[in-house]
Amino acid sequence: MTLYLDTSSLMKLHVAEPGSDKVREAVSAATVAVTSNIAYPETRAVLARRRRDKTLTPQAFRAAKRDFETDWPTYIVVPTTEALCREAGELAERYSLRGFDSIHLASFAEILRQLQGGDDVQFSSFDDRLNGAARRLARTLK
Repeated sequence: MTLYLDTSSLMKLHVAEPGSDKVREAVSAATVAVTSNIAYPETRAVLARRRRDKTLTPQAFRAAKRDFETDWPTYIVVPTTEALCREAGELAERYSLRGFDSIHLASFAEILRQLQGGDDVQFSSFDDRLNGAARRLARTLK
């Protein structure tokens, strides 16, 4: 199975929070994990914000950052090309998404196209609107 992870799912791999076990299980079951290159700065920004607002101790921040940096090279990363960004703009309009969410959705669509709409491609997010858009988009690409 190919698993696409948005930033909310990636975070759960590095910071213990509700849903972390679910994401770890999905990643363990996956043959390959995929994300967009925007997930790197998004994840680093969330970790830094949590350090600033003290929901992560300095030690927990350093450990989460170190683990994320170690794991990052294990993901297949979809680049944000001009074409992908234009598709993301269309998807943002069609599904009422925020900008980076639409880039994640366009990246997922790229993986679906590369795998010819394979049934063993899953999308992981903790954003209900984005999950719904991914389900609807996947149906159109199969």
